[in-house]
Amino acid sequence: MPNCKYFPVTEAERKEVRCHARFQQHQDASCHQVFYLQGKAPKEIHAILRETLGEHASSYAIIKNWVAEIKSGDFSTCDAPHPGRPKTVTTPEIIDQIHELILEDHHILAKSIAEQLGISREQVGSIVHEDLDMRKLSAKWVPKCLNANQKHQWCQSSEQILEFFWRDPNAFLLRLVTVDKTWLFRYDPETKQQSAEWRHSGLPHPKKFQVQKSAGKVLASIFWDQDGILLIAYLPKGQTINMEYYSSLLVQLKDILKKKRCGKVTKGVLFLHDNAPSHRALATRKKLAYLGFHCLDHPSYSLDLALLDYHLFPGLKKQLKGHHFLSDTEVIAAGETWLDGQPSEFFLSGLQKLEQWAKKCIELQGECVE
Repeated sequence: MPNCKYFPVTEAERKEVRCHARFQQHQDASCHQVFYLQGKAPKEIHAILRETLGEHASSYAIIKNWVAEIKSGDFSTCDAPHPGRPKTVTTPEIIDQIHELILEDHHILAKSIAEQLGISREQVGSIVHEDLDMRKLSAKWVPKCLNANQKHQWCQSSEQILEFFWRDPNAFLLRLVTVDKTWLFRYDPETKQQSAEWRHSGLPHPKKFQVQKSAGKVLASIFWDQDGILLIAYLPKGQTINMEYYSSLLVQLKDILKKKRCGKVTKGVLFLHDNAPSHRALATRKKLAYLGFHCLDHPSYSLDLALLDYHLFPGLKKQLKGHHFLSDTEVIAAGETWLDGQPSEFFLSGLQKLEQWAKKCIELQGECVE
């Protein structure tokens, strides 16, 4: 028989070998009985079989065991039944029973199914994954349980973005400006993954004590486009963004665009921001119209369309985690250093992702993407 390490063996070939071995074993047992009844000792029987069968003959230990069993009155050449759980075959009935149990309780454990049906957990896993093609998935957290009207608004907003994008992708990316805000903490503890460290095997795991974020923090409003950061405004803890403050930022943004992005102003700015109260205020909408900004619709709770939430902020906050800053000035400087170090391709790729997120939102009929 070929070496299985180099020559793959089929299941049919394995079965044939097992059957041949079992038949050979029963045939040898019959020979042992005949020779024993002729009055031959185990050594004589072994010598005869070695002379006749060569290397295929049973070992002396096996012959000795067979003779001992014959002496005790056991002349059977068949294998004795083995204790334990009997083997079961996967049948349509078992598959249907497992499917019904899962439909009754989507949280049911494989152990519970195995105990109820009297089969192994391995067989349950095989049927669930291979025959039923099912997986046990954890629930994902979403910001809000949206109603049908809100989901419809999500789809409409995504369709509007895709309409602008597909009309002329380069022009869309050139005209687009977006903004969002986030808290920068003087101390934000690093994640468990970030605190992982290399150690020799056998040494104990490092310990990490749970620490809260610091009370000292500053609110950053970041405006950016495909070429990089346009404007960052900071508010210390205790102050809020109202429509007067936000309107003043929009005026500053327009002045910066005139100096740094004159072509963007000439072609018309496409402005994307969320629906915070200061953004939805009537005075803010009038200011945007006065400045010549065309606002893209951003419906409620649509974090999937907030570019900074899924592209800019994760990297920024990861850079600041685990560092102790003594003042707002220090954490601001650290954040700006990281932002200044990002190439223009980084910002462009973030805007380009808006297309795939909008398409995904439509495919899921308004459900959250992440």
